Order: sequence, then structure tokens, then C-alpha cells
Amino acid sequence: MTGLGRLLSIGPTDNTSRERTPRQPLQLIPEGARESFVPYSRVQPALLSAEADMTRLAADLPRAAGEAIEVSGQLTDEFGRPLRGVLLEIWNANTFGRYTHKEDASGLPLDPNFLGLGRVLTDQDGKYRFLTIRPGAYLARPDIGRWRPKHIHMSVRGGSSRLVTQMYFANDPHNDGDPMRILMGDAFKHNVAGEYDAGQPDLAAGYRFDIVVGGRNATFFENDL
Repeated sequence: MTGLGRLLSIGPTDNTSRERTPRQPLQLIPEGARESFVPYSRVQPALLSAEADMTRLAADLPRAAGEAIEVSGQLTDEFGRPLRGVLLEIWNANTFGRYTHKEDASGLPLDPNFLGLGRVLTDQDGKYRFLTIRPGAYLARPDIGRWRPKHIHMSVRGGSSRLVTQMYFANDPHNDGDPMRILMGDAFKHNVAGEYDAGQPDLAAGYRFDIVVGGRNATFFENDL
């Protein structure tokens, strides 16, 4: 949600959107008051390099089922300046379309070799890279036959701010019916990754997903929905 007093529409058949969309215009909290309760993390959590490889639970364990992919990109502000030392938290469904989460009651297969969670810090140029399994689409609303397309969630956290976005895959047949994609309108293009050759025989593909915070060409974050 951005902009003083702005109200956004609710996505079609999207209960989550209905629950988190404000019913009244938002009012800007004075800066002095904001400073009194906004959380601030002065120290980023320690990371292990293995956390950027979500395709394995450990280096000596089997790779998860499905197609291993590389995702890379750059995090910048609206002026193209790199945002360095920002924590990216990543999570996605396995190749069958199921999350390793107790609230996923889809009945789809779990993969014992895939947790679906990872973390990475952006480098001095704001760049990041991680490996994961290409997620499967899943039937989110069986009662109306609505699917969620393949997507990867990313949390962008630096200082007192935490933004959550989703990376989509081009030409997924379920993209056009996705409620969040509909709310994005023409801005959806900023949340679709560009495919490239990862240059490694054990990787099915690479996907470039640049994240822009702020400005007219910003990546669409969930708090904008």
C-alpha cells in the first residue's frame, strides 16, 4: 500500500487479499511517532554459504526432485544505485507444487530432500544469486478451479524495512488468472524473470530477476496489493 489515502481494489476470488486490504484510506504517521515503534536491525544475521543452495539439504545429500535452476539479479533503488548488504529470504513450493509447511494440506507429494527455504545477502554491487528447484503450480482454490502459477517468494529486508515480492515465470498458463497478477496490471512485467542459459549441465535454466525499490518502475511488492 503506497500513497496517502490511496485505496486499492481486492483481487478476484482472493480471500487473502480481502483480509489484508484496508477498508479505509491510510493516514501517514508523523515521523516522530514512527521512530518510536519501527523495528530496526543493526546487525544482519550470520549466513552460511550453503543457504544459497536450496536444491540440497546439505552438500553430501541427494539433490531434490525436479529441475534445478539458478536465480540471480540486482537489487537497486529507483535511481539505479545498488543496495548492498540486504538480506533476501527465499521460499518456494517443490516440483510437485507443495510447500514444506504444516498448513499446506494439499495432499501433494512432499520431497524429503527439499525444504524450500534459503537466504542470501546482496554483494557490494547489490547482486545476488541462489539455486532452487523450479516450483510446481498448484490448485489454490479447488472449489472454483483456480490455480496459482509457478512462483518464488522473496523477502527483501534491510534496516527497518521488510518487503515481500514474488517472481513469476513467463508463459505460465496460469499467470493470467492469478489474482495478484491481475492487481498488478501492466506492472506485472516487472515481476516476471528473464530466462538465460545458466551454463552448467546440472542446471535446467537461469532466471534474471532484478528488484527495484521505489520509483515508477519498481518491483511490485505484496504491501502494494
